[in-house]
Amino acid sequence: MLNEFKDFIAKGNVMDMAVGIIIGAAFTAIVSSMVADLINPFIGLFTGGLDFTNNYLVLAGEVPAGASLEAAREAGASIFAWGAFAMAVINFLIIAVVVFMLVRFVNKVKAAAEKPDEVAPEVETGPSELDILIEIRDSLKRA
Repeated sequence: MLNEFKDFIAKGNVMDMAVGIIIGAAFTAIVSSMVADLINPFIGLFTGGLDFTNNYLVLAGEVPAGASLEAAREAGASIFAWGAFAMAVINFLIIAVVVFMLVRFVNKVKAAAEKPDEVAPEVETGPSELDILIEIRDSLKRA
């Protein structure tokens, strides 16, 4: 059973998947930072300084006015955190676009690698030796 497990782990697909998961986790951190540090300030600029991540509605319970999302959660109130959800959707869309562009680039590279080399067009070199001999034979028959 241990040998089977070693064979399973040593297969290329499992190793590729592990590398993909690790890179995906690092990529998620980069995208989260991009959204929090680059996109949110622009959204806040157009919405009068609002920060989406702290927007919520109180469904039940008491929350002090102007409390942050974390403070509302710590107070034990039932909240509808629509701002955090909106930022998660924005994160997803950004990741989806970047992954799409990456897959598109990889597909172009694969297509270029699989494309056969350009074949030089045939150049007319004149009649072959056999064509000339056939022509001479046919001329001699007519004469």
